[in-house]
Amino acid sequence: MGNPASVLDELLAALPSLRPQMYFKTSLTALSHAMEDQVLAGDDSPLMIASFQQERFYRQEAHRYLRLAEITPQIYVMAAADTKFADVGGTARHETIAFDPEDALVNEWHLVVLGKQYTACLICREHDQGSLKPKEIGGASALDQSRRFEGIWTLNRHVCEQAAYSLLQRIASYRPDLSGKIAQAQTEFIPSELLAGNSYGEEITESYPFAQRLVTYVQASQYKLLKAYRALAAKENRERLINSITAAIRQSLNPTEVFAIATHELGQEISTCRCIIYRSDDTSSVEIHHEFRQPNVTSLKGERWPILENPLYQTVNHQRESLTYLRNTATNSADEQIADISTIETLFNQWNISGCLLVPLIYKKRLLGIIELHQCVTTPHPWSKYDISLVEAVAAQLSVAVIQAEAYANLESLNQQLAALDRTRSNLIAITGHELRTPLSTIRVCLESLFTEPDMPAEMQQAMLQTAIDDSERMQRLVQDFLTLSRLESGRIEWNLESLSLEECVALALSSRRANAHCSTITVDLPEALPLIRGDGEWIVEVLTKLLDNACKFTTSDGKISIQATIKDEAFLEVSVNDSGRGIEPERLETVFERFYQEEGALRRSVGGTGLGLAICRQIVEAQGGKIWATSVGKDQGTQIHFTLPIAAQPINPKSHKQSKIRSSRQKKISV
Repeated sequence: MGNPASVLDELLAALPSLRPQMYFKTSLTALSHAMEDQVLAGDDSPLMIASFQQERFYRQEAHRYLRLAEITPQIYVMAAADTKFADVGGTARHETIAFDPEDALVNEWHLVVLGKQYTACLICREHDQGSLKPKEIGGASALDQSRRFEGIWTLNRHVCEQAAYSLLQRIASYRPDLSGKIAQAQTEFIPSELLAGNSYGEEITESYPFAQRLVTYVQASQYKLLKAYRALAAKENRERLINSITAAIRQSLNPTEVFAIATHELGQEISTCRCIIYRSDDTSSVEIHHEFRQPNVTSLKGERWPILENPLYQTVNHQRESLTYLRNTATNSADEQIADISTIETLFNQWNISGCLLVPLIYKKRLLGIIELHQCVTTPHPWSKYDISLVEAVAAQLSVAVIQAEAYANLESLNQQLAALDRTRSNLIAITGHELRTPLSTIRVCLESLFTEPDMPAEMQQAMLQTAIDDSERMQRLVQDFLTLSRLESGRIEWNLESLSLEECVALALSSRRANAHCSTITVDLPEALPLIRGDGEWIVEVLTKLLDNACKFTTSDGKISIQATIKDEAFLEVSVNDSGRGIEPERLETVFERFYQEEGALRRSVGGTGLGLAICRQIVEAQGGKIWATSVGKDQGTQIHFTLPIAAQPINPKSHKQSKIRSSRQKKISV
């Protein structure tokens, strides 16, 4: 288990006169660079101990530590156990120490230089760990420039010796095999009184003026500025290429033209032997249409390029990351991901390919295509980070171009869909207009007759009033259906779920149908010991009522309508409303549940309605955890509407269960 004690706390405890300061991450980088540059510029062979928070920072500084290891043999780099550079072993001249994830070093940043002519130490820990967690970028923690660190930076030899002593003790606990080398470093660089456990008696004071610190900052800033100038030159070329591709995208929505420009510009910028761009496909191979090549390189244009049996392509397709492969070299990113490269050796021999770089065109985790660069020289050279990042930037632009082209290609289809929606809107207006205008006209005629004919017989007046009332109720139901469907689809209904008896719900639904004398005979067939259901009773009655209304509407007076229920499984009860009416064509069994669905115009005029009933039923049933569907043999063969409801989890009351069993032991025939 790692040491949870902070190295900074140990240093402050040993030297109480020290006062920590606050540093930004940028300052630590500048100070670290200045300390390393001082060693590189001098002729001393100091003891160096580095412990950085992130592997990402170490990768940026790796080449510097290789150079430092040539100057001094006493150099130690501490890192977390799961980082790559913690396991380099004998491949580097400096020592690498993997510390435990629970060690306080995880949140600290240290650099100690202890030599004969030059000493400096930087001992810091991140300030306020809880509120300043780094963001995740590409699977690694990003070192935010605004992050703050608390610690000590000094050139005082006593402080540097104490810091080096603490760090060497921690290194020895992790790497006992380095005990001999550590003992040599302690003998050469650490005072004997400190090794004996005695602290410094005198007051620790800074022996260097502030101006020298300021010079150190300026030198580090100048070093970074020179690096920035070199980066600007490379960035200028990159931006020029990206701008040319962006301009091509703006001028044309044709991916063929954009790919042609990108292939030419990218091949020239990177000076590769061959550059090809192709779209991904489900077939075994694709035809190469876009290619840039050097004059002495064989052309692939018009050739079929394999992808199904290409392990490099399949790896990119799976990983969604760039991939490099260099033949006859010791290190490849492909070798780490692909077990067998032999399947493409024949292909590479045929086209004289010694190395390749594959960069995917990705949009929202979808593989759109591949940019592939080839080297056709005897000894391939590794692809630089600049080249890879440049191709990846171009791939991002081309991905946008492909998506824009697809969107443009789908525009006609979208216009057709909009036209269909417009027709639906027109049909809706026609249906609702008809259903509202007809009862309004009838009500107006009845009221005008009553107003203009005061001597009308009482029987006729009663008939007029009854007709007006019936049509007003028809309009009320129409408006209510619109409001109900709107509430259901917007989710503004609060469901009151409880344990219910299906038989009681059926009885309430039947009672609402008694006023319709023209309705056929309705037969209720419920089995014995029917379990309770879980749902909102008011809305379940609404479903049954609308299904009965629908059955009566399309069934003649001498037809048959029945309500049945069966236990579908342990969790659901299935209810069926069956009729012997006009039936539904098999291809329309799903369509009938759409909003405003109507049969042909003649049927609509004969029976009326807006086609909202079954749509409302679907919304209610699905909201309560069930499903609804229709079955029918065909036209004039009757229709069966089935829906399921969840069975209540709680046990059935014995008394109510007994009463239900008595009532359900026989079929009920109710003529309404």
